[in-house]
Amino acid sequence: MRLLMTTSAVLFWLSLAASAEAETLIGVAAPLSGPSAILGKQIENGAGLAAEANGLAIKTADDACTADGGAAAAEEFVDAKVDIVVGFLCTEAIETALPILKDANIPVITVGVRTESLTDRRAKTGWPVYRLGPRGDDERNAVATELTRLWRDDLFAIIDDGTIYGREMAETFRAAAEQAALKPVFTDTFRPQLDNQI
Repeated sequence: MRLLMTTSAVLFWLSLAASAEAETLIGVAAPLSGPSAILGKQIENGAGLAAEANGLAIKTADDACTADGGAAAAEEFVDAKVDIVVGFLCTEAIETALPILKDANIPVITVGVRTESLTDRRAKTGWPVYRLGPRGDDERNAVATELTRLWRDDLFAIIDDGTIYGREMAETFRAAAEQAALKPVFTDTFRPQLDNQI
C-alpha cells in the first residue's frame, strides 16, 4: 500500500511539473515477474491510477529485480522515448539501467532502492537518479541516535544475528554508544543453527 501511495504521489507531482502542451510519457519500472512481483504489481497499479487521474501516459516495463531485467527495461524506455522513469525496487536492476538511461538523458526517481552508493556516486557517474525512499544508513543512524539517548542511564548489551543487516545495525549503534561514552555490558553475535554457537 505504501508503494502504491508513493508512486501515485510521484506521478501527481510529475503531472504538475509537466507542460500542458506536450504529453509527458512516464516510464514505470517494476518487477512484474519473479519473487518481487507482488510489490511490482503495487507500483504498476499505483502508477496506473495516478496516470489516469492526472491525464498522464505511462509505459510500464518489467525489470524482474535482476540486472538483465533492468537493462531490458531501460532499453524499452529509450525506445519508447519516455521523459522520466519512476520505480525500481532492486539495486541490481537500477544499476544496470542507469548507464543506458543516462546516455538517453532520462532521469530516474527510485521508489524503493535504499543502497547508499546509488546517489552517493551521482557526481562521479553522472547518473540522473533521485530517491524517494530512505537510504539504508538512515535507519541505522536513527536507531543509534535514539538508543544512545534512551539507554544513557541503563545497562545494555549489543547482540546481532550474524546477517549483514544485523551486523551493520549493531556496529553503527556500538560506534555511536562509544562516542557518547556508553559501554555495553556484553557484545556478541548469535548465529542460530550453527554447531559452534553456544
